[in-house]
Amino acid sequence: MKFKKLSEGFTLIELMAVLVILGILATVVAVSVDPVFQRANFEKIRADMANTNKALELYRFNELTYPTTSQGLNALVTPHSELKNPFLYPVDGYISSIPLDPWGREYLYEYPGTKSTKYDLYTLGADGLEGGSGEDADIGNWMQQ
Repeated sequence: MKFKKLSEGFTLIELMAVLVILGILATVVAVSVDPVFQRANFEKIRADMANTNKALELYRFNELTYPTTSQGLNALVTPHSELKNPFLYPVDGYISSIPLDPWGREYLYEYPGTKSTKYDLYTLGADGLEGGSGEDADIGNWMQQ
Protein backbone atom coordinates (compact mmCIF):
# COMPACT_ATOMS: atom_id res chain seq x y z
CA MET A 1 0.00 0.00 0.00
CA LYS A 2 1.44 3.29 -1.06
CA PHE A 3 0.78 6.53 0.77
CA LYS A 4 0.77 9.81 -0.95
CA LYS A 5 3.37 12.13 0.54
CA LEU A 6 1.76 15.25 2.01
CA SER A 7 3.57 18.50 1.54
CA GLU A 8 5.14 19.74 4.76
CA GLY A 9 4.19 23.09 6.31
CA PHE A 10 1.30 25.46 5.93
CA THR A 11 0.43 27.84 3.15
CA LEU A 12 0.44 31.57 3.70
CA ILE A 13 -3.35 31.68 3.43
CA GLU A 14 -3.75 29.04 6.15
CA LEU A 15 -1.44 30.98 8.47
CA MET A 16 -3.29 34.24 7.77
CA ALA A 17 -6.65 32.57 8.52
CA VAL A 18 -5.37 31.31 11.88
CA LEU A 19 -3.99 34.75 12.78
CA VAL A 20 -7.31 36.44 11.90
CA ILE A 21 -9.24 33.96 14.04
CA LEU A 22 -6.85 34.48 16.96
CA GLY A 23 -7.20 38.25 16.58
CA ILE A 24 -10.98 38.03 16.68
CA LEU A 25 -10.87 35.82 19.78
CA ALA A 26 -8.45 38.18 21.53
CA THR A 27 -10.74 41.14 20.78
CA VAL A 28 -13.79 39.34 22.17
CA VAL A 29 -11.92 38.41 25.36
CA ALA A 30 -10.52 41.94 25.81
CA VAL A 31 -13.93 43.55 25.37
CA SER A 32 -15.57 41.21 27.87
CA VAL A 33 -12.77 41.48 30.48
CA ASP A 34 -12.35 45.30 30.36
CA PRO A 35 -15.37 46.08 32.60
CA VAL A 36 -14.02 43.65 35.20
CA PHE A 37 -10.71 45.55 35.32
CA GLN A 38 -12.52 48.90 35.59
CA ARG A 39 -14.59 47.58 38.49
CA ALA A 40 -11.45 46.22 40.19
CA ASN A 41 -9.75 49.63 39.83
CA PHE A 42 -12.77 51.37 41.33
CA GLU A 43 -12.89 48.92 44.26
CA LYS A 44 -9.17 49.45 44.93
CA ILE A 45 -9.68 53.21 45.00
CA ARG A 46 -12.65 52.81 47.35
CA ALA A 47 -10.67 50.58 49.75
CA ASP A 48 -7.59 52.83 49.67
CA MET A 49 -9.69 55.90 50.40
CA ALA A 50 -11.55 54.18 53.24
CA ASN A 51 -8.26 53.21 54.93
CA THR A 52 -6.73 56.64 54.38
CA ASN A 53 -9.90 58.37 55.64
CA LYS A 54 -9.73 56.32 58.86
CA ALA A 55 -6.08 57.26 59.33
CA LEU A 56 -6.87 60.95 58.72
CA GLU A 57 -9.69 60.85 61.29
CA LEU A 58 -7.37 59.27 63.89
CA TYR A 59 -4.78 61.95 63.14
CA ARG A 60 -7.42 64.66 63.60
CA PHE A 61 -8.57 63.06 66.85
CA ASN A 62 -5.04 63.29 68.29
CA GLU A 63 -3.95 66.60 66.72
CA LEU A 64 -7.36 68.36 66.61
CA THR A 65 -6.80 69.15 62.93
CA TYR A 66 -6.02 67.36 59.69
CA PRO A 67 -2.52 67.48 58.17
CA THR A 68 -1.96 70.55 56.03
CA THR A 69 -1.60 70.28 52.27
CA SER A 70 2.15 70.82 52.60
CA GLN A 71 2.46 68.06 55.24
CA GLY A 72 0.36 65.84 53.01
CA LEU A 73 -0.34 62.18 53.55
CA ASN A 74 3.28 61.70 54.68
CA ALA A 75 2.13 63.05 58.06
CA LEU A 76 0.26 59.76 58.50
CA VAL A 77 3.39 57.66 58.03
CA THR A 78 6.14 59.65 59.76
CA PRO A 79 5.87 62.31 62.50
CA HIS A 80 6.74 65.88 61.62
CA SER A 81 8.08 68.74 63.75
CA GLU A 82 4.76 70.62 63.89
CA LEU A 83 2.86 67.99 65.88
CA LYS A 84 0.82 69.44 68.77
CA ASN A 85 0.78 66.14 70.66
CA PRO A 86 3.85 64.18 69.55
CA PHE A 87 3.43 61.75 72.47
CA LEU A 88 0.14 60.58 70.90
CA TYR A 89 1.72 59.76 67.54
CA PRO A 90 1.57 55.95 67.01
CA VAL A 91 4.91 54.15 66.90
CA ASP A 92 4.09 52.64 63.49
CA GLY A 93 2.29 55.73 62.20
CA TYR A 94 -1.40 56.06 61.45
CA ILE A 95 -1.03 54.01 58.28
CA SER A 96 1.78 51.64 57.29
CA SER A 97 2.37 53.18 53.86
CA ILE A 98 0.72 55.63 51.51
CA PRO A 99 -1.22 53.64 48.93
CA LEU A 100 -0.86 54.25 45.21
CA ASP A 101 -3.85 54.46 42.90
CA PRO A 102 -4.42 51.63 40.40
CA TRP A 103 -2.25 53.45 37.84
CA GLY A 104 0.76 53.73 40.17
CA ARG A 105 0.40 57.38 41.18
CA GLU A 106 0.01 58.83 44.67
CA TYR A 107 -3.41 59.99 45.76
CA LEU A 108 -3.73 63.76 45.94
CA TYR A 109 -4.57 65.42 49.25
CA GLU A 110 -5.60 69.00 50.03
CA TYR A 111 -6.58 70.57 53.33
CA PRO A 112 -8.73 72.54 53.56
CA GLY A 113 -10.71 70.91 50.81
CA THR A 114 -12.32 72.76 47.94
CA LYS A 115 -14.76 70.01 46.91
CA SER A 116 -15.34 68.41 50.30
CA THR A 117 -16.25 69.95 53.65
CA LYS A 118 -13.22 68.42 55.39
CA TYR A 119 -10.38 67.67 52.98
CA ASP A 120 -9.97 66.49 49.40
CA LEU A 121 -8.50 63.04 48.81
CA TYR A 122 -8.62 61.99 45.17
CA THR A 123 -7.07 60.43 42.09
CA LEU A 124 -7.08 61.91 38.60
CA GLY A 125 -7.94 58.60 36.95
CA ALA A 126 -6.12 56.65 34.29
CA ASP A 127 -5.07 59.68 32.25
CA GLY A 128 -3.62 61.61 35.22
CA LEU A 129 -5.39 64.79 34.08
CA GLU A 130 -8.22 66.73 35.71
CA GLY A 131 -11.67 65.92 34.43
CA GLY A 132 -12.44 63.10 32.06
CA SER A 133 -15.00 60.36 31.98
CA GLY A 134 -15.06 56.62 32.44
CA GLU A 135 -11.65 55.31 33.51
CA ASP A 136 -10.18 58.82 33.07
CA ALA A 137 -12.64 60.41 35.54
CA ASP A 138 -11.44 62.00 38.77
CA ILE A 139 -12.54 60.01 41.81
CA GLY A 140 -12.49 61.64 45.24
CA ASN A 141 -13.82 61.44 48.77
CA TRP A 142 -16.42 64.12 47.97
CA MET A 143 -18.24 61.47 45.92
CA GLN A 144 -18.88 59.43 49.07
CA GLN A 145 -20.60 62.22 51.02
